[in-house]
Amino acid sequence: MASDICALTEGTLALLVSFPHAGTYIPASMARRMTPEALQRADTDWHLPQLYGFVREMGASTLVPQCSRYVIDLNRPPEDSSLYPGQDTTGLVPVDTFRKQPIYLPGEEPTAAEIAERRELYWKPYHDALEAELARLHAAHGAVVLWDAHSIASVLPRFFEGRLPDLNLGTADGRSCATAVQAAAEAVLRAQRDYTHVTNGRFKGGYITRHYGRPQEGIHALQLEMCHATYMDEAAPFAYRADLAARVQPVLARLLEAVVEAAA
Repeated sequence: MASDICALTEGTLALLVSFPHAGTYIPASMARRMTPEALQRADTDWHLPQLYGFVREMGASTLVPQCSRYVIDLNRPPEDSSLYPGQDTTGLVPVDTFRKQPIYLPGEEPTAAEIAERRELYWKPYHDALEAELARLHAAHGAVVLWDAHSIASVLPRFFEGRLPDLNLGTADGRSCATAVQAAAEAVLRAQRDYTHVTNGRFKGGYITRHYGRPQEGIHALQLEMCHATYMDEAAPFAYRADLAARVQPVLARLLEAVVEAAA
């Protein structure tokens, strides 16, 4: 299924890979109100559908949005409550970048009415598609894994000190998937030697992981936040690095194979 909002590719494996921050499109009516810094879209989860391209050969379903996270953040609760109380975060419709630069020109910030409109136009269709595909896969297999794929700059003082580990697994402190599923992913991470990693560190999983993960019902949700530097250039124009990607893709494949097997 494809639409102007998101593109869903239906697979046959009990696995749905979601890319909520991979979109780059900003409608012209919004772009005119944004700062030059915002229009660089530096906070995009760049190239992730390309990096994870191998999952279609595995038989996984994928869900990719069209719009940038600056239009609306698909991994935030619809009521815009904080996922990390007491820590600095960006909101459902962000007004500043990860580097504290304003997204909008003075006086051009979205109103409450505009935010509600964006939620209905962009947020809801993505989540409707995600929920429906999870239900389809669950009905077919009896259990399903939702893998929420993310990436971020390796150094962002606003959110964490120093350099972020390369691979950051999040399971909402073990609540969004079965213990065996988390253990399977952690075993893969421990077995490899090329990338630093942590489980439920600074990033424990966003709204998608926490909301849809219902292990008691056979729906297991995990988030992987990767450093941009593991597969691309972190400086503009944010080029994809096939040489780096080729090193990390086998690790990603082993992670996905392990969690699907453990969930089954």
